[in-house]
Amino acid sequence: MPSISTGTAPRPSLFLALTEFPRAVMEFGSLPFAMPMLSSAPHGDGHPVMVLPGFVTSDRSTIVLRNFLTWLGYDAFPWELGRNLGPKAIGAQGEKLVARLDEIFDETDEKVSLVGWSLGGIMARQLARRRPDKVRQIVTLGSPFIGNPKSTNVRAAYEALTGQRLSDPALLAHLEESHTPLPVPSTAIYTKEDGIVAWQNCVEPEHHQSDNIQVFGSHCGLGVNPVVLYALADRLAQADGAWQPFDRSGLRAFMYPSSGHAQ
Repeated sequence: MPSISTGTAPRPSLFLALTEFPRAVMEFGSLPFAMPMLSSAPHGDGHPVMVLPGFVTSDRSTIVLRNFLTWLGYDAFPWELGRNLGPKAIGAQGEKLVARLDEIFDETDEKVSLVGWSLGGIMARQLARRRPDKVRQIVTLGSPFIGNPKSTNVRAAYEALTGQRLSDPALLAHLEESHTPLPVPSTAIYTKEDGIVAWQNCVEPEHHQSDNIQVFGSHCGLGVNPVVLYALADRLAQADGAWQPFDRSGLRAFMYPSSGHAQ
């Protein structure tokens, strides 16, 4: 499997940034035409899945994701922490997010899979390190959890709205930690057409329990992209303790062009 360098990646181009919204709208609009494919996606075993929204967004942004997961047979949960404004939402030490995971685990008496979009995926990975006994697996969507945090087109907005500098030692420590494998199976879904964050920062380090899935699409459309939803269904359908890398054989090779690992 090819490796991906994780040096200082450039911010996405202005063209990709300015076309994010129309591309996301097109991805959402393609859902009805993709129903035959999505109907063939693996269904779930009913285990709980918590979906974490991206920067500035709330549970409203993950409605399509959660409805899809419910349709597949999962017990889909919102994060219920309002807008994702970093430490302002989850607590300075992430204590509110930990409490939410504990609540779902206690309610269902099952390990919880975590699906995190963008910033939500970074938080999901941190949560798995703190509560590996309560997390079944993780899937991130366009989450820049390695590399230089300044390789983004929303740097100024992030620092202004969260009150956290991207040079914050605590944040940099978390990113450094992300170069080591997680204690649970993890899959990173990313797009090279990402107009918000550098895609090079969204790939998993090489490990027998990690994988990367490249898709075509926008950053803001990852949660409504049919190809992403199909891959997500495939990942979550695996039995606990029987995780395997994503199968790219046959027709899947055309939808999922390549994969790689961070060095």
